[in-house]
Amino acid sequence: MLYFGLVPYAILGVAGAYITNDYFLIADRFLLGGATVMVQVAVTSFIAEVFKGADRMKLIAWQGMSIELGGVIFLSLGGVLGQWHWQYPFYIYLMALVCLVFVYKTLTGVKRLEHLNHEDGLLKQENKLKVRLVFYASMSAMVLFFVSFVSLPLYLPKAFEFSDSLTGYYMAFISLIAIITASQMPKVVSKLGDGNTITLGFVCFMLGYICLACFSSVLLLILVAVFIGIGFGFTIPLLNHMMIEASSNKNLGKNLGLYSMGVFGGQFLSTFIEYVSHDYAIIYSCAAVLALILGGILWYAFKKVEVV
Repeated sequence: MLYFGLVPYAILGVAGAYITNDYFLIADRFLLGGATVMVQVAVTSFIAEVFKGADRMKLIAWQGMSIELGGVIFLSLGGVLGQWHWQYPFYIYLMALVCLVFVYKTLTGVKRLEHLNHEDGLLKQENKLKVRLVFYASMSAMVLFFVSFVSLPLYLPKAFEFSDSLTGYYMAFISLIAIITASQMPKVVSKLGDGNTITLGFVCFMLGYICLACFSSVLLLILVAVFIGIGFGFTIPLLNHMMIEASSNKNLGKNLGLYSMGVFGGQFLSTFIEYVSHDYAIIYSCAAVLALILGGILWYAFKKVEVV
């Protein structure tokens, strides 16, 4: 599946630079989304089948770090290429073909471990509940994380007179904080537990949006980036690992697909935050309240799952 995901990812990605028909462009991006999910699910499934326990969580944390690091590097590179010509950033998608060579050279023939939970291919009832819970938690976390990515490119130039490049550097800084946090996530989980770490991530989302809603200081923007980056690092990579833990061999791919639906669904739903109000203080206040409510619900729900 990784092979069949990387090839169309490269082709469909580059094709966006040359398609002039709106409907064909929408279809191209739609299919590109399918290729993206294929790659994500295949990579996570591979990690689950080769590693276990602390090693698996470490690799999942690295996966979260690499996702955000890719955002820092390739979004910055895309900005540079876009200044030369608007079509040039699309060629970044060809990196998928380089990855295809790496996959062939390094992953082919790697021995898989049979360590996932077997119960005639079925999950216990409490694990089914955990799968649903992780799905909703991942969707909620991505809604809150992407509210910043949707709104800040418009808010920062308006409120702080940031240039486009400075706005891009600030967004990259958020991703950098997420990378650092994801690297420390396994240590935090070992001390606080899964549910408490997820809740802490939502608390950080809340604090970040409170700062955005109530203050207009450039110095506090650093604190905002730290809180939002920590929120991502303590939620998305950990939820990915928790989905693996809740799955058996038979339904691992299905559940990871569900996790991807939650992640990309959260990104999609975050775009509707712009319809709440034209006042960014109200938007960020709503995001903070949403983080508080969702964090409380998830804390209680994860506690109930652990008891069951």
